[in-house]
Amino acid sequence: MYDQQIRTSDLLFNIKLLKDKVTAFESGEKYQQIQKEHRRIVADRDRQIRQLKSELAEAHAETVDVRNRWFQTCEDITAEKEAALTAKDRELKKMEKRMYEAEHQRNEYKDKLHQKTLELYAAQTKVEELQGTIQKLTAEINRDYTNSGMSSSMKPNHIKIQNGREKTGKKPGAQEGHPHHGRKRLEPDRKVQIPVPEEFLDSSKYRPTGKNVCKQVIGFRLTPVVIDYETPEFICLATGKHVHAEFPEGVRDDVNYDGSVKGMAYYLNNKCNVSIGNTHSFIKEASGGKLDLSSGMICQLAKEFSEKTQEERNEIFRSLLASPAMHTDFTFGRVCGNTAAVMVCAAGDLVLYQGKEKKGHEGVKGTPVELYQNIIISDHESTFLNYGTGHQECLVHVERYLRSSIENDPKRTWDEEMLNWIKEAIHYWNTCRESGEEPAAGKAADFESRYKAIIGKAREEYEYEPADKYFKDGYNLYKRLSEYKEDYLLFLHNSDVAPTNNAAERAGRKYKRKSAAAMGFRSMAGHNYYCDGLTIMMTMQSKGENIFEGLTTRFGRIMTEAK
Repeated sequence: MYDQQIRTSDLLFNIKLLKDKVTAFESGEKYQQIQKEHRRIVADRDRQIRQLKSELAEAHAETVDVRNRWFQTCEDITAEKEAALTAKDRELKKMEKRMYEAEHQRNEYKDKLHQKTLELYAAQTKVEELQGTIQKLTAEINRDYTNSGMSSSMKPNHIKIQNGREKTGKKPGAQEGHPHHGRKRLEPDRKVQIPVPEEFLDSSKYRPTGKNVCKQVIGFRLTPVVIDYETPEFICLATGKHVHAEFPEGVRDDVNYDGSVKGMAYYLNNKCNVSIGNTHSFIKEASGGKLDLSSGMICQLAKEFSEKTQEERNEIFRSLLASPAMHTDFTFGRVCGNTAAVMVCAAGDLVLYQGKEKKGHEGVKGTPVELYQNIIISDHESTFLNYGTGHQECLVHVERYLRSSIENDPKRTWDEEMLNWIKEAIHYWNTCRESGEEPAAGKAADFESRYKAIIGKAREEYEYEPADKYFKDGYNLYKRLSEYKEDYLLFLHNSDVAPTNNAAERAGRKYKRKSAAAMGFRSMAGHNYYCDGLTIMMTMQSKGENIFEGLTTRFGRIMTEAK
């Protein structure tokens, strides 16, 4: 109730105020007051506007002045900059001109440099090619029997072979305390008594010791021993045929030659490689003209000897097949101007030579290699890899190639290590062979591991720096040693398997000497006859037999010692 009275009082007060305002407006007094106030406010506003316009005009004038000054400053700066730019443009044009000239000169020099570079590359390429050619030719010139398969006879002017034995300081010849091996004395045919000088007969100065001093002179004379076989001749009265007693075997012609004459002629011609003409001359002159053998007869001795020794060569063939290891090699000669091959097979004290028209599988046909069922020792002839049950490569050939690599490719180190390994391995095998013992398994395994380590080192060296295209002998040898390592290590497990093919190599040289002396054979038959005879002679030599006596026996000895 109290709140309602308050709100009513407020409303009445407001109504009174509003009535007063309405009365004031109706009377015009308020309106005049408002106009007066309005004119005062407008006047104040006009005054402020005029003041502001004045200030604005001053500010505008100042702004124009500042702007003009700024424009002037900008124009001055612009003019200065334009002058500087103009100078810079002139300098730039000069620099551009110099740059263009420099670029032109640079291009010219670049062209010249490019041309010179091409010439330099061409020259360097040519130098490398020439160096490679020099290296290749040097390797060819340095090839001899020490670093290749070339025989020493093909390079006669080789260096002197040094004696590897240590000097003891002793004088050459027999040493004190060693038995004297003098020349063998023979039974004298006659004696010559030398008279005593007169001064030695003076007993006051000399007296005899009771000993005689005897010195022997031995000479040689080729004297024919001739035996005439004679028997009465009869005529058959019934048939008219002339008959006589049988002559000994081999006595067919009016004049027959004993096996000693044939053996001597054959020995000179086929063992000593004396020509047929010189053989005829020597025998005729040495016998004082009594023995005058025809050239045809000397030539036919090779065929006769081949026919007489057919069964003996067959036995050698069979014995080679039964050997635990066999050395094989091909060597070459000339027949009718063409190249012919010789198959050489050797085992122990047996040697077999067989003439062939060519090597390879055609050359193997009819030889022991074709039927052989044991270990073959060769010099990496690929044909032999298809025969036998095992293979041993010749380490002497490897040594030669290693020496060639050491001389012509000094950047490598594996080759010298492999050369030392081969020397140690061969020495170990020789020691086992001499003692009759088989190589120890542990020692063989040690040699094998060292071999593989050296091959690994060679692989690393050739991967780091590939082989030169002008000399790849060392690289090719490394590839063979790596690919066929079992064939190079077989000897370490078997004392019957030699680490070298020296037996066949030495046997092959016998044929090469004849081939070099004769220059060539006139027919394949003559070539084969010589190989047949060489088989018998070299086998006799290996067994320590007297070759001349063996030839005499095989040709047939007719004569007997006269009583």
